[in-house]
Amino acid sequence: MFTSVTIVILCYLLVLIFVFFNQRNLLYHPFENNYNTDEANFFYEEILIPTSESKKLKAWFHKKNLKQKKTLVFFHGNAGDLRNRIYKLNLIKNFDINFLIVAYRGFSGNEGSPTEEGLYQDAKDTLHWLNKQGIEDKQIIIYGESLGTGVATEVAQNKKFAGIILESPFTSMVEAGKHYYFYLPVSLLLKDRYETNKKLKNINSPILVMHGKKDKIVPFHMGKQVYENANEPKFSYFPDNDDHMMDYNEDLLKTLGSFFKTIS
Repeated sequence: MFTSVTIVILCYLLVLIFVFFNQRNLLYHPFENNYNTDEANFFYEEILIPTSESKKLKAWFHKKNLKQKKTLVFFHGNAGDLRNRIYKLNLIKNFDINFLIVAYRGFSGNEGSPTEEGLYQDAKDTLHWLNKQGIEDKQIIIYGESLGTGVATEVAQNKKFAGIILESPFTSMVEAGKHYYFYLPVSLLLKDRYETNKKLKNINSPILVMHGKKDKIVPFHMGKQVYENANEPKFSYFPDNDDHMMDYNEDLLKTLGSFFKTIS
């Protein structure tokens, strides 16, 4: 007969097995949709970016002047589609820059399933495509949102971009996982690790770190640590009352504008 201890151990092992085989479903949420009511008040061209794996990535390209103005490349977070960022893009379009927002594999109707290495490759293919359009790295601003900060730091290493913006970054997915699943051996189970903190030393482009102090998803101390470990020149915006999805208010927009002016 099973003892109570044996039952607890078996249940724990079942949890470990479930989490290991379903972890990417827990991490990536391409069909979550929170901002459907927003309407785009900016012009854009919907394009399909070819990848090295002979697939296409859906993207929106807002072009003012590709030769004379910098281009911001937006790597989004782990949930939703391109429409979920319209409320941000409606305001970013007021800056004197071009912008390109791209959906990863498995998002916004794109083929494939998201993985860490897959998202890195999508980002690299996107930047390669921009280079082929005549846009050099020094004219590109990398913007990472939440999970996208892990993508941004990966591709920003050992390059000279105009600037890097990290919104609600985490130190690593291992540390973030331990925050939620403290009762599991996260470091042993996790496949997609996104080890941002180990890569910051390789980034020498100007960097802006933005993180709300009331973030309930990625603890604020992670964003603060990312900022502290980043190389100079670096800038920060840490509002007292913002949650994970930061308030695109006058203060945040002023911070972005100041950063764009600094790197111009």
